[in-house]
Amino acid sequence: MATATDEAAYIEGPMLVDGFIEDRRYQRKLAETAKADHTLVCLPTGLGKTAVSLLVTAHRLAEYGGKSLLLAPTKPLVQQHATFYREALDVDDDEVVVFTGDVRPDDRAELWDDARVICATPQVVENDLVGNRVSLSAVTHITFDECHRATGDYAYNYIADRYHQDADRPLVTGMSASPGGDKEEILTVCDNLGLREVAVMTEDDADVEEHTHETSVEWERVELPETVIEIRDALNEVISERLEKLKGLGVTNSTDPNMSQRDLNKIRAKLQQLINSDDSNGYKGMSAHAEIMKLRRAVELVETQSVESLRRYFERQRDAARSSGSSKASQRFVSEPKVKEAMRKAEEFDDLHPKFRRTRILLAQTLGIENGERVIVFTESRDTAETLTEFLGEHFDTQRFVGQGDKEGSDGMTQKEQKETLDAFRNGEFEVLVSTSVAEEGLDVPDVDLVLFYEPVPKGIRSIQRKGRTGRASEGAVVVLLAEDTRDEAFFWISRREENKMEEELRKLKNIEGEIEAEIAEQKGLSEFEGESETDTDDEAEADANETEASAEDSGDESETEADESTDSSDGGDGQAGLTDFSSQVDDELEEPETVPVAEPDGETVEIVADQRELDSHIARDLSTREGIETRLETLEVGDYVLSDRVVVERKAVDDFLDTLTGGDRSMFEQVGAAARYYARPVVIIEGEGLYEKRNVHPNAIRGALASLAVDFGASVMQTSDPEETADLLEVIATREQETDDRSVSVHGEKGGKTLSERQEYVVSSVAEVGPITARGLLEHFGSVEAVMTADEEDLQAVDGVGEVTAERIREITGSTYADSEE
Repeated sequence: MATATDEAAYIEGPMLVDGFIEDRRYQRKLAETAKADHTLVCLPTGLGKTAVSLLVTAHRLAEYGGKSLLLAPTKPLVQQHATFYREALDVDDDEVVVFTGDVRPDDRAELWDDARVICATPQVVENDLVGNRVSLSAVTHITFDECHRATGDYAYNYIADRYHQDADRPLVTGMSASPGGDKEEILTVCDNLGLREVAVMTEDDADVEEHTHETSVEWERVELPETVIEIRDALNEVISERLEKLKGLGVTNSTDPNMSQRDLNKIRAKLQQLINSDDSNGYKGMSAHAEIMKLRRAVELVETQSVESLRRYFERQRDAARSSGSSKASQRFVSEPKVKEAMRKAEEFDDLHPKFRRTRILLAQTLGIENGERVIVFTESRDTAETLTEFLGEHFDTQRFVGQGDKEGSDGMTQKEQKETLDAFRNGEFEVLVSTSVAEEGLDVPDVDLVLFYEPVPKGIRSIQRKGRTGRASEGAVVVLLAEDTRDEAFFWISRREENKMEEELRKLKNIEGEIEAEIAEQKGLSEFEGESETDTDDEAEADANETEASAEDSGDESETEADESTDSSDGGDGQAGLTDFSSQVDDELEEPETVPVAEPDGETVEIVADQRELDSHIARDLSTREGIETRLETLEVGDYVLSDRVVVERKAVDDFLDTLTGGDRSMFEQVGAAARYYARPVVIIEGEGLYEKRNVHPNAIRGALASLAVDFGASVMQTSDPEETADLLEVIATREQETDDRSVSVHGEKGGKTLSERQEYVVSSVAEVGPITARGLLEHFGSVEAVMTADEEDLQAVDGVGEVTAERIREITGSTYADSEE
């Protein structure tokens, strides 16, 4: 219900603070739709999507109790939402809590229990759900802000799945000013979040129009000075030369330095194919490709940012080339004569980039002649933001707004500093905010008189969001600076095309709300029909089960055939000897239960403890969605997954496993050794395809490593094709351990707890990289580390596994005088 005052009307209702939320009819309409069902709310930037969500939250908390969860993609946005909810909702301030990575996991679990409203980043909630620290069962409303992100593997999708699965009274609201470029993208977002209704308002709607003002957009072209063009052309010449080399490798037909990023990605893919085929040209080409990418970045900076930004970039490249372990691409980049000449010209250039001058003039017009109060300047580059803040600060009261991460030559801003800066800007304490992209998405930046794009943004969504910083309560202007005959031109046209398309799509979406809802309803009706078919007569259900079983057997036959072929090929050195073929093992277990019993879930919960650092693989996330599986996250000292009091699993991707064989890194054997000390049944899972094909490693070296894991450490070694199959294997083992054998889950062990003999073996194995088996043989033969180190070559060769070359290397390392590598 709305109440009128002399100045404005405000919305009243349960749990709403009186006189706080202005009554806007379009917001009430959207909220009414969102209260009734899972709804996608689309509203142009700056017109109060958060107020719509809050009205729904207040209704749900008043009607059903429980909790409300609001998710937003960035920490500043989360903090902003929390502040708004504390001001607008009639609840104690400490009942509105903020969940970000800055809050300890144990503290989050405690805060969750007492909170009424949780504002959080999705990654934090995802981790807490996977770790079983929080439950969504009592959440009666969840809001996904900037919900257009709900694509691919983004955390929104997992949280939405869990919410619909776990909540007693679920209601979802998705909010975005730019939900997607076409109907298919919008349907994807709706499907991923479980949305069934679409509610759209555009600036053409009468209810919205009265709350908006015209925003003019101007594109201002600037001409580059001759010196800047010379620097750019010199860098482009080097790019063409490197592309000529790649052309000679047959991975490209073009030497155009302005080729698209898509074409460069295709070249990289072809080079990777050469590497996979053991063609050394692939490595040379990849190094040239890396140099091209560095050169392209340099060109972009000098064309579109500033010569000062280029100078900073050159300096970082010089430092990188001097550092130990620097890449050949970095070294060639700084030693190339034409690049060195470009560096010299950049150092001598003492003029301003024309964009700097134009920025100063536009700010003077807005803040001086036109009596404006606030301006935002957006730039893509942290270097440019730093330089602009310093330059504009000589003429205007200016502050920067950047992300939290520290970068070379630039300290990030803490969450507190970001909030204080925005509050000061909102309160008129300074007049110019120079910001990187951190402030463009959803952040409640105050109304400004001018938004200046230092460069065009090559994405329509980001352009729309930036422009939304102006024109909310009064007329505003947007100016985009565009350097002529540069990639600015390309970005301008890409952005303009995408932006026009999105604005048109929002209007189309307004017209086809019903059509999209009908498609969603049709899909939902189909799934309900399929669900009903599962509860048909017993005979039909049995027939379906038999058909499924037959399909599984067919699939198993195919797997066994592939396994046989793989085994046959091992004679030629390519087979994966020493590995358990998990897929055929499971099929054998299903076909002969009397020989190898497989535990099936009996309704009890099976627990799997995963290491925090395994979250990137999404295996734990997958397991957490499975019925009967309860996941827990810990920082494990030993292993990646604990499945019982005796089974621990070390998971290695194929590339990581091969790195241990080619890079001299013995950490895998240390990890498996620790696992074997503390758990009776250590398991090593090697995940991925091409173990014998990916690298130029002799098959016998791989087999030797596998043999060492099995024989020396007593580990069971298995291979899976992908993370999903790894999750399947973990579930099978954990279920057998906990349900069939009635074992409990127990986490123990320390990686650092080596015995004296293990430390001795480690020291000897590091000498000439002799490995753990030979190290043990040497110690058993000589009796001590000291005796090994002082033995002569002839005595060393008396030990099994130590030949003339190895003995010579050991004596060279232990007996030679130390010489600094720089001498």
